[in-house]
Amino acid sequence: MLGTWEIIAILAVVVLLFGASKLPQLGKGLGEAIGNFKRAKAEGEANALRGNEVDATPRIDAQPVQKLDGTAAGQTDGVRR
Repeated sequence: MLGTWEIIAILAVVVLLFGASKLPQLGKGLGEAIGNFKRAKAEGEANALRGNEVDATPRIDAQPVQKLDGTAAGQTDGVRR
């Protein structure tokens, strides 16, 4: 957990980097980002509880492979001589 002095130091660096006039815009953007994250998290949890979770893996219908009869001409054990 961050202590009081660490938080003060971080805030001082932010004020020096962005200036006092940009702080409200930064706070608004951060608040919106946190709100969007929480909303998406709640939506994902609700979908999982309903069983509507989206499977990102595409389904591929597997086809059986035809069995090959015989061997290549002149080769019986797969070793070239």
